[in-house]
Amino acid sequence: MGSSLTNVFETGNYTTQLLMVDSFSHTQYVPPPKSLLIATPIEGGEFPLLLFLHGYLMYNSFYSQLIQHVASHGFIVVAPQLYEVDLPNINGEIYSVVAITNWLFKGLSKILPSNIIPNLDKLALGGHSRGGKTSFAIALRKLNITTDLKFSAIIGVDPIDGPETGIHTSPQILTYVPHSFNFDMATLVIGSGLGDLKKNLLFPPCSPIGVNHENFFNGCNKPSWHFVAEHYGHNDMMDDDTKGGKGKLSYCFCKNGQSRKPMRKFVGGVMVAFLKAYIVGDNVDLLAIRDKNVSVPLEMKFDYIV
Repeated sequence: MGSSLTNVFETGNYTTQLLMVDSFSHTQYVPPPKSLLIATPIEGGEFPLLLFLHGYLMYNSFYSQLIQHVASHGFIVVAPQLYEVDLPNINGEIYSVVAITNWLFKGLSKILPSNIIPNLDKLALGGHSRGGKTSFAIALRKLNITTDLKFSAIIGVDPIDGPETGIHTSPQILTYVPHSFNFDMATLVIGSGLGDLKKNLLFPPCSPIGVNHENFFNGCNKPSWHFVAEHYGHNDMMDDDTKGGKGKLSYCFCKNGQSRKPMRKFVGGVMVAFLKAYIVGDNVDLLAIRDKNVSVPLEMKFDYIV
């Protein structure tokens, strides 16, 4: 199904707002299992939903510009704060994401404005870095747990399976067997061209060869799409101004591009085009990117199996 072409790399037609919801007890609604940052259109209607997971040791607020970009094209984006300290594995994140997903049905509509209706039949899961790995873990039913709601698409933004080449954070996702991921969802993998390069001699690359986006895409089945931003780094889709100590770290550890705005527009636009194709059923924008019929904000390369 198709419709008219829009510029997914620019802000969409919807005005957006950010809602911050804590996980403490409330008398007016059932609190979520984790604190949430929600980007939603202001104009009334029914909208598909993306659950988006932050990267390693990052705050969900560092993605506020990215999730507002997606929301401006007619989506509700829910970004939980999964943890704030270093954890040896992603087991806790898996359990938290399952709990949040199961909460959506009974809790989300009660904290959204009354004119905003979440369509939980059109639900996608995605994340950046470690959050991307966690998204794949949920899709692959790691730890043998499932969600009450069904995801229809998975997004990994520069996902990594471990901190260094040959080292995997448990549970391991990559099998290194082509097309071995056993789930029936459309998949988008976005990579960074500078992610596998060291920022300095003290730290490994933020997206090391052997555990990064290329390996995740190789494990995917069709339909799957893989886009790489050639001259941008692992954290370059985050907000321009990431505050505090962790905000400074988001610039210090990873090799970066010249500025974050082009990468953020690219990642947001590709996510929108993919979600429109596989959640909404409108593939015009995704095919336009594939066929180079739309201006892209940076140099990219891509591959796909459909």
